[in-house]
Amino acid sequence: MHAELIGANGAQAEYLRVPLADGTLVATSGQPGADLVPSLLAASDVLGTGWFGAVAADVRPGKTVAVVGDGAVGLLAVLAARQSGAARIIAMSRHEPRQELALEFGATDIVTERGDEAVARVKELTGGSGAHSVIEAVGTQESMMQAIRSTRSGGHVGYLGVAHGVELPGEELFYAEVHLHGGPAPVRRFLPDLIRLIEDRVIDPGKVFDLTLPLDQAAEGYRAMDERRAIKTLLRP
Repeated sequence: MHAELIGANGAQAEYLRVPLADGTLVATSGQPGADLVPSLLAASDVLGTGWFGAVAADVRPGKTVAVVGDGAVGLLAVLAARQSGAARIIAMSRHEPRQELALEFGATDIVTERGDEAVARVKELTGGSGAHSVIEAVGTQESMMQAIRSTRSGGHVGYLGVAHGVELPGEELFYAEVHLHGGPAPVRRFLPDLIRLIEDRVIDPGKVFDLTLPLDQAAEGYRAMDERRAIKTLLRP
């Protein structure tokens, strides 16, 4: 595998030189309408990541899925789970606008608790068993353990959050008997299908962009997300 880090090269500048572009860039079928631009932008990052979460968590038709995290990635993991045929999707969120978007994307249940209380609530909703598939989209110690403990024996955890100080207790993990799969999302793998779904207007992931700012106000966009005044900021030149 050969990887190139793009962000440090100016991924939020007016222009960007893309290494290995002949293999990494995926063209749209034509010039997209302005209304499709947010969704296509989401496909290149947060949608592709959320989609990988559903794949890593082995989401399949008829399964119960729980999503830990209500940021753009978590919300689009809900959308991905619905598109993958999940029968029940439990979104974990304390913020009403994000809860509403999760329901719009396909969530069937909202859990507002965190930590052990959230685990207990998921177990209650699933007859004591836990979810078949859990997608972790935060990257903290609490969120990772919440995801593992919300998964039934034999189930799958797909973890997307970049780990910050996460340490897994070996004995608990040994007896949990769950599958763990995650890491950086292979977004290029999913782009052809995601672009087709967007162009056919089957999905509208661009709804995660609830704040639009000019490029020279990028710092304010990050502040808004950090303070949870925005789910995701779209920057325009």
